[in-house]
Amino acid sequence: MSASLEKGIKALKKEVDSTVGAFFSSCVNCGMCAEACLFYTESPCPARTPINKTEPLRRIWKQEYTLIGRIGKMLGLAKPVDHDFLEHWEKLVYDSCSLCGRCSMVCPVGIDITALIRKTREGLAAAGHAPEGLVGATKRAVTIGSPMGVKLPALMAQIKHVEKDTGLKIPMDQQGAEYMLLLSSMEIMNFPEFIEAIAKIFDKAGVSWTISSEAFEATNSGLQIGVSDIAAELVQRVVDAAEKLKVKTVISPECGHAYMAIRWDGPNLIGKAFNFKVRHILEVLDEFSKDGRLKITGKETQKLTYHDPCQISRRGGVIDQPRNLINLFAEDFVEMPEAGKMNWCCGAGGGVSSNERADELRLKVFQRKKDQLDVIKPDVIISACSNCRIHLEDGLEEYNMEIPLMSLTETLAEHLEE
Repeated sequence: MSASLEKGIKALKKEVDSTVGAFFSSCVNCGMCAEACLFYTESPCPARTPINKTEPLRRIWKQEYTLIGRIGKMLGLAKPVDHDFLEHWEKLVYDSCSLCGRCSMVCPVGIDITALIRKTREGLAAAGHAPEGLVGATKRAVTIGSPMGVKLPALMAQIKHVEKDTGLKIPMDQQGAEYMLLLSSMEIMNFPEFIEAIAKIFDKAGVSWTISSEAFEATNSGLQIGVSDIAAELVQRVVDAAEKLKVKTVISPECGHAYMAIRWDGPNLIGKAFNFKVRHILEVLDEFSKDGRLKITGKETQKLTYHDPCQISRRGGVIDQPRNLINLFAEDFVEMPEAGKMNWCCGAGGGVSSNERADELRLKVFQRKKDQLDVIKPDVIISACSNCRIHLEDGLEEYNMEIPLMSLTETLAEHLEE
């Protein structure tokens, strides 16, 4: 057995606990998870059934931790877990799963299939079976601090432009601030308007905030590729910066997996509770609105709809807040079919967008989002995830749908009362 394979099997064994055993023992193979997964519904193939994507983990559990499985292994009847097997499952686990969590929502026996797939990635990554693009992004996140290779000078250049355009000062490394804002690389390089919107809103709200020069990146590639040690290291950087600056609240930006990583997985990854709060930017803006700090004027007259990012709404629980905020300026807001916690994924999360090998499938499964949009025929789509935003643009172009996209935070800033 090669060292990498041994490492992968060891990682899979480490993920097996009583919960994993209970999940695999409980599965009744009903197939309901398949109909909840856009990678299956838009590209039907039995192999893409969500629970099937956990087969490497299930096989290790059965062969190592069940009586029948151990007997079968001793008699030479067990199918081996080798590199060929893991290579086959790599494409299923990374190319056709965005970790959106919809399959877990419908399981009649309560199996958290998304968690099992995430655990399966631990073994695949340890054995060297992970997409090249995601491996590269993760290496850059560790060595540079950003999956896209964005360094501090690039951020400072964007900040300089914002300060020149707005006349507002972007506070860096300000100790004792109420809020510390995180940013994803895409917001820095693709959507710097987000930084400008935050500066305007926070200035009007009269709150103290800052950005850390030592930990400004929100994206956690370790969580996406499935390496908990790296995920923990990236979370710890944010924790160290927040504690150094003595801030009260860390704000996750318009990025779904960033929010899940720091808000819900973060304390478990580093093994201790935070001494600060973590909020998504929409939660903070909704609080500003309720406190009377967010004064909005003017209305959007187009028919608007909202795309719920999976990690923010379904897995993060931020469902009412974006709708509260949209209703501050929307004259004609319509929900997509199956909106909120059961909304369909855009198809790019969980590292899929960093995996060029999955591009064809990623665009193919956008058909599900197209079907949602065809029902309501909106004039504009609003979202609160930069990754969703980029993929929505790609999908709309692929299907020749000319629908503008808007950031919720940026739109609010445009409607600030002077």
